[in-house]
Amino acid sequence: MRQIPLLLGLAALVPVHPVLAADAGTVQTSTLGALFQTFLALVVVLGILYAFLWLLRRYAPTQTGAQGVVKVIGAVMVGPRERVVVVEIGDTWLLVGVAPGRVNALHTLPRPEGYSAGPIAAPMPNFAGKLGELLSRRKT
Repeated sequence: MRQIPLLLGLAALVPVHPVLAADAGTVQTSTLGALFQTFLALVVVLGILYAFLWLLRRYAPTQTGAQGVVKVIGAVMVGPRERVVVVEIGDTWLLVGVAPGRVNALHTLPRPEGYSAGPIAAPMPNFAGKLGELLSRRKT
């Protein structure tokens, strides 16, 4: 009970800002001005985001075609978060099990004779040609 009058007394000592002391009717706000200010703030934030992403793309290290010493030959998913990966290191292949938080070497074997690191699959046919072929079959 004694705390309430003390707080009211302290509140009376705090100086009142002139804008707060004015009537609510004398303060005029413009809806169009507030909308423009919000739009301008949005444009500034989007501009900063665009500049950050541009700098990140421009100066971030990129992955080149050469993988260096360690090359991933292939991978197979064996579970929702587990997979088996074949990794080439020099002339040795490692069969590695990868799970969240864990990597286990499962098997080691020499690189197979006659293996070429080039593309294994045939090049994909162009989409327009394949679509035209399918549509011509469908019409007949």
